[in-house]
Amino acid sequence: MIKFYKNALLATIACFFMLVLLNFTAAAQQKQFTPGQLWPDDKGVHINAHGGGLLYQKGIYYWFGEHKIAGGAGNRAMVGVHCYSSKDLYNWKDEGIALAVSPDTTNDIAKGCILERPKVVYNKKIKKYVMWFHLELLGQSYKAARAGVAISDKVTGPYTFIRSYRPNPGFMPYYPTGTSDADMVNCEHPKNKSDGFFCRDVHGGQMARDMNVFVDDDGKAYHIFSAEENFTLDIAEMNDTYTGHTGKFARVYAGHQTEAPAIFKHNGIYYLIGSGTTGWAPNPARWFSAKSIYGPWTYRGNPCVGKDAEITFGGQSTYVLPVAGKKDTFIFMADKWTPKDAIDGRYIWLPITFKGDNIEISWFDNWDLSVFDKTTK
Repeated sequence: MIKFYKNALLATIACFFMLVLLNFTAAAQQKQFTPGQLWPDDKGVHINAHGGGLLYQKGIYYWFGEHKIAGGAGNRAMVGVHCYSSKDLYNWKDEGIALAVSPDTTNDIAKGCILERPKVVYNKKIKKYVMWFHLELLGQSYKAARAGVAISDKVTGPYTFIRSYRPNPGFMPYYPTGTSDADMVNCEHPKNKSDGFFCRDVHGGQMARDMNVFVDDDGKAYHIFSAEENFTLDIAEMNDTYTGHTGKFARVYAGHQTEAPAIFKHNGIYYLIGSGTTGWAPNPARWFSAKSIYGPWTYRGNPCVGKDAEITFGGQSTYVLPVAGKKDTFIFMADKWTPKDAIDGRYIWLPITFKGDNIEISWFDNWDLSVFDKTTK
C-alpha cells in the first residue's frame, strides 16, 4: 500500500511538472514550427483542431478543426469544431467552440456523429462565414457520406447548422475539352467499379467524405471531396453564396481511391495533394496538377522526399496554406492521427518547395518562415 501511494505521488508530481512545462512553453512565445510535437495554445493546452483548415482575415489567421476527446471516443464528434486565432502562425489563441454538436439525437450533427475536416470561407455577397465539413450521421458509421454546411456572422462563431446532403443529385460530370467518349461515364454500361458507384448514386447525389473548400482568384468557390466509395475525387462548383452546389463538377483520378484532398494555386497552375486510403495508418502522399480547375489533372507522384517520405512523415494531408504577404510561400498541413487516444493527435506543418512547376516537401525537425527564402527556386 505504501508503494502504491508513493507511485501515485510520483505520477501526480510528474503531471504537475508537465503542466508547468507546457504553460512555460506557451508563455515563452513560439518562434518556430516543430512538426509532430505538442503545440500549446495561449493557455498551455495542446491545440485541439484536427483535420482542419485556415482562414485569413484582416491580419489574423483562424484555424478551425475537429475537437477531440481522450480515447477512441474522440474519433467521433463529442464536442464540435474548435477555433483558434493567430497573427504569426506560431502562437495561437483559443477562441472556443465555433460549431457545437447537438444534444438532440435526431439532429444531423447529434453528439456522437462523425464530423470531419471542417473548412471555413467568407462570402462577400451574404457577408457571412460559411463552414463545410464531412458528416456521418449518428450510429451509421461511414454509410451516410454527406456534406454539411453551417454559417455565422462572426468568424469565430457560433455557427448555425443549415443542412447536410449528398451533392449534385441528378447531374452528370463536366468533361474538359478533348475528353474522349471512352473516358466518360456511361450508366447504361458502367465500364468499371468506380463508374458503377457513380451511377448507383447519381439520383441521390454523390458520396462526400474527406473534403476541402477552395476559393479561386475570381471569387468562385469549389468543394473538393472523396466520392464513389473514395474511388474518385469530385471538384464541384459552389453557388454564389457558397452554401450549395450548382451541379457542375469534374471527377479526378477516377478508379483510384484517394482521400484527404488539399488544393491550392500557384502561378496559374492548380495543385492538389491527397493520400491513399489505409484507414488511420499513413501512406504515400500523391499530388496532381492542372491548368484548369476542372482538369485534365495529371498525376505527379509523391511530393515528399527523404526519410519517411513513403508514409508522408507519419501524417496525412489536410490543407495547404498560402502565407499572407509572402510570394511563393505555401505550408503543407497534415495530421498525425492517434486513433486510440484521439486527443493526442499531432500536427505536421512543412514548407512546400517549388522547382519550376514541380513541388517537393521535405522534413524539418524545426523551422520558421525564413526557410522560404532558401527553399523557393
